Amino acid sequence: METYLPPIERPRGLLMKLVYALTRKRFGTVLTPLKVHSARLPLAFGSWYGKISTLDHKVSLPADLAILIRHHVARINVCEFCIDIGRWFALQQSQAVAKLDALEEHDTSPLFSDGERAALDYVTRLTRDKRVTPQVFQRLAEHFTDREICEIVWLVASEHVYNISNIGLNIHSDGLCRVDGKKQEPAAA
Repeated sequence: METYLPPIERPRGLLMKLVYALTRKRFGTVLTPLKVHSARLPLAFGSWYGKISTLDHKVSLPADLAILIRHHVARINVCEFCIDIGRWFALQQSQAVAKLDALEEHDTSPLFSDGERAALDYVTRLTRDKRVTPQVFQRLAEHFTDREICEIVWLVASEHVYNISNIGLNIHSDGLCRVDGKKQEPAAA
């Protein structure tokens, strides 16, 4: 499926050429959002995306839960690129892959703790409905500190930035992993 704007295969500027090279080295390809979105904007925009990543490293939530939250938001918003790259990161850094596969059944699956269920229910309502009832919030607060709740909100909000940027430009999966809902493994290089 074609993006709404054509990818820029040969960026201008030395720094953007370096970013392309580093991305190609890490992922085996230059990621489509970089070629379609970031290459058209001043470097400060790309730097802002980098700051989101840096801030994610300051989150005190378990890394597996952060990955689950981001992936769940991407699934609800149907951002195929974010589902793809989220899966890729999970395969590189986490043991949460079985949970990614069971996200649709998080409310009944024995893989999830009560705290994870509360967080994912909160994330579902915040993402889908753009509101959360006091009962859903109270259930979340039974499992997480004030800081952790704010971190959950941060993960949801920042994931929306990625999702809307990709959806708005018709950016789909880069094929880093299969995103068809079946057992997913990294795509062959």
